[in-house]
Amino acid sequence: MTSATDTGLVPSEPLTPLHRQPGFLSFLLSRLAAVFAMQIQAVVVAWQVYDITRDPMALAYVGLAQFLPMVVLLLPAGDFVDRFSRKRILQLSWVVQGLCSALLLTLSLNGSQSVGGFYAVLALFGAARAFTGPALQSLLPNIVPRAQLASAIALNSSIMKIAVIGGPLLGGILYGLGGGSLAYSICLGCFMMALVLLLPVPIRFAEAAKTLESTAVKRFTAGIRYIRHQPIILGAISLDLFAVLLGGVVALLPIYAQEVLHVGPEGLGALRSAIAVGALLMGLYLGIRGIKRHAGLVMFLAVAVFGAANLVFAFSTIFWLSLAAMFVAGAADMISVYVRMTLIQLATPDEMRGRVNAVNMLFIGSSNELGEFRAGSMAAWFGAVPAAVIGGVGTLAVVGAWMKLFPTLRRVDRFDDAR
Repeated sequence: MTSATDTGLVPSEPLTPLHRQPGFLSFLLSRLAAVFAMQIQAVVVAWQVYDITRDPMALAYVGLAQFLPMVVLLLPAGDFVDRFSRKRILQLSWVVQGLCSALLLTLSLNGSQSVGGFYAVLALFGAARAFTGPALQSLLPNIVPRAQLASAIALNSSIMKIAVIGGPLLGGILYGLGGGSLAYSICLGCFMMALVLLLPVPIRFAEAAKTLESTAVKRFTAGIRYIRHQPIILGAISLDLFAVLLGGVVALLPIYAQEVLHVGPEGLGALRSAIAVGALLMGLYLGIRGIKRHAGLVMFLAVAVFGAANLVFAFSTIFWLSLAAMFVAGAADMISVYVRMTLIQLATPDEMRGRVNAVNMLFIGSSNELGEFRAGSMAAWFGAVPAAVIGGVGTLAVVGAWMKLFPTLRRVDRFDDAR
């Protein structure tokens, strides 16, 4: 029998509309402010570092400086989140990220021409991000009733796209108006706002902490072993991993904005926003229509379109065409993510979902930073355009190879087939 506690409701209490759930809107606004800060800072740091060095390899180190501490701390952070207050961990992580914005502001005000300080701050920022991700994903179910969790997740994801779209554009504008000092001041203010908005959020549906039967490392290893024996999951995760690793051009956008398209920091922000706009619109379409048939082939086709769009961007010297290519790449990537996440959830038994999703988060999240390092280092060796071309061609090659290596994934028709 299901108890009132299982549903997250008080007995005989009617279900309160989602927007009226205590603390839900404050949580959304808090996260929105923090994501705005992260997006603004990402654009400004990349532009500022490249402006100082004029070295594409410096952009590779921007991604690597954040990636290394994040990947080292992600598993301990997940274990920490399960043992202590998720709200407090999230607040502390935002305090550290706000401190990073303050340190970047100090470097800008001092006119620092050494990128070593920027890399050190980014390493601290990456360490804080390792705790932010697990805490955020785990906190929302403690705020809203279980019956409304799916709607809360959908609304939360949609609202965050506002920051993903507007943050890079605003970052470019702020840098153009007042340089890094103005932009980092806004980031610091956003992190402080996130902290204040999170303070009154009540934790109403948290379960009592349980004694863990094994270490986090053992649980993580169990997830890896499971994925290795599930070709649908392994194929979907690895396809997305290598597509982002090879095909991503985000790290090259500052070079293209300055030296190929000649559009300045405002144009850089627009290029990054175009990716998010494409993903947002495709996500809304998929939420209404969905994919009914040929799910596996659709995923392969989407990744191929992603690679082709990046090839168009690589050769383009026309700003509107580059914007269109980034828009298409964002839309295609959203299709791939949609199919991958649905297949993973349906192909994984409930008792393994946490560990399997942890592996997915680690590898897919890491591919973004490693992809930036790949693009930046290749740009330093061969030039920005060849680096983008190699990535696009590599993505198409991976699609062809994976269709042969994972025929089970290719033959998935309806999502229910993944069971």
